[in-house]
Amino acid sequence: MSLTNDKFPSSAAFDVIHKALNASEADRKDALKQGNAVFAFVLKNKAGETDEWHIDLKEKGAVGKGLGTKPTVTLSLSDADFGSLVAGKANAQRLFMSGKLKIKGDVMKATKLDPILKKAQTKAKL
Repeated sequence: MSLTNDKFPSSAAFDVIHKALNASEADRKDALKQGNAVFAFVLKNKAGETDEWHIDLKEKGAVGKGLGTKPTVTLSLSDADFGSLVAGKANAQRLFMSGKLKIKGDVMKATKLDPILKKAQTKAKL
């Protein structure tokens, strides 16, 4: 099951994150321990369309389409900015301060996402 949406080029990162979480049981358990939250993403492409994904690091240690069940934190940003964030070319704090990243919910939990994105950076080719 691919999580990639061709209209959102950076969405390929969700497949990479999914593979990274499932690389080994130890990796998955470590991510669950670090994250302990459901992270929802709302991406907007250049055409103005939006799509949603989630990373469940509370119960399953899985990535899926949609907002998931009761997201702890929802991050809204452009497809291009998400691609830069996952590739390590953008800083989440700078995106947030400049208004390019909007966060709903537990802002402190959003900081727990960084190690998970870093794992994807080593494997992603965006």
